[in-house]
Amino acid sequence: MKIRANIGGIGGVLKQHTTITSHSRSNVGSALYEREYITTRQHRYLRRNGILRGEAQSSSNGQLALGEICMVLRHGTARRRRAVIIDKRPGERGREDEYYVHYEGTDRRLDEWAQRSQIQKILVQRDVNFVLQSSADNSRRKITRVRKRKHIEMIESSNPRSNLEDERAALEKEHEEVTRVKHIERIRYGNYEIDTWYFSPYPDDYGKAHSLYICQYCMRYMKFERSYRIHLLECRRKEPPGVEIYKEKSMSVYEVLGSKDKVYCQCLCLLAKLFLDHKTLYFDVEPFLFYVLCEVDSRGAQMVGYFSKEQGNPDGNNLACICILPPFQRSGYGKFLIQLSYEISKREGLIGSPEKPLSDLGKLSYRSYWSWAVLEVLRTCSKISISDLSRRTAIHVNDIIETLHSLKLTRYWKGDRVLYVTQRFFLHCFKTGVAKKPRLLLRPRLLRWKPR
Repeated sequence: MKIRANIGGIGGVLKQHTTITSHSRSNVGSALYEREYITTRQHRYLRRNGILRGEAQSSSNGQLALGEICMVLRHGTARRRRAVIIDKRPGERGREDEYYVHYEGTDRRLDEWAQRSQIQKILVQRDVNFVLQSSADNSRRKITRVRKRKHIEMIESSNPRSNLEDERAALEKEHEEVTRVKHIERIRYGNYEIDTWYFSPYPDDYGKAHSLYICQYCMRYMKFERSYRIHLLECRRKEPPGVEIYKEKSMSVYEVLGSKDKVYCQCLCLLAKLFLDHKTLYFDVEPFLFYVLCEVDSRGAQMVGYFSKEQGNPDGNNLACICILPPFQRSGYGKFLIQLSYEISKREGLIGSPEKPLSDLGKLSYRSYWSWAVLEVLRTCSKISISDLSRRTAIHVNDIIETLHSLKLTRYWKGDRVLYVTQRFFLHCFKTGVAKKPRLLLRPRLLRWKPR
């Protein structure tokens, strides 16, 4: 069975492949108004040829349809960008309706609610024959690279690998449908007001609130500022539950068992999901260990980030999920937690690897750490195998090979793949930041942890 689909200009949005009856160019004046996905190049082309009538409908009158492409004035900017309408809600206190929009070519964390007055419709009056440049021989024309990208042909196969990929794609699509609208726009966390990035399934009315107040010590969430202030006065927890396994100056790490402190861990996952897109949230936290990183002051230990790890993971993953809250990013905390995950793997006598897929930020952090860890070992060894590298760093062989390829350190010699590293290359890597030393180095002697 064949399924044909046409990919629209906005990533991940599919529209059905349809056949459009051609009109002659002389009938441009009577052509139908039709809203469609057009690229910037097509936009200029239509205006230059007198087909685009304009996009001046900037008044607040007129409803917008879900899936419609519009020009939207982004908050904090003076420019309009192409975006697709995903959802709609009534404005607060009698204000105009708001529309949830996704901007073309951007990450979903930049999706936002926009008022009707910020949105301009794109009206296209077109002659299909002229716009698509269809002619008698077009049907026989070879498909171009661009057209290949715009048309997907999926053939159902009995191949188990194909079925697995189809199932995975279906799950990804279902996840995207469920999580595509972000209702919670910001949170109050300690002294910070943080704009959220993604949807998180907070229960009941909490998930529909515009903002939430979250206690930085116990992770409890509230809808109203008054409730939040009262809670801060009454909250007796000033540090995460569990056992403190690492302490250095004003930084501490706690190991928390999901099976023992279930509510705390669930609240932690809900908070993290506001800043993570590709991780599916499970309320069943019992199989997981949580390593919670805190900044400590006279008031208590405030959570700034964490990573989770599934106990007895059959795939050998030493990290399931990692999150550093936005106000505390670029402080070295992410790579510190990565170091901790590998130090724990070393003490367990295991080789570890993070759960895939990694987010874009996760890929950057891991690639930087792997490069530094591998080159640190190579700098002190004149001869070493990849398996020895893996044992000394606790990094999986596949991750090491991927890192060596990215650094272009492998060469073919007499039919074998070998490492080729010069002193000049080491100096270049450490000088340019390709193998940047972590800002916060883990001190193994300060880690009070033993395998269970």
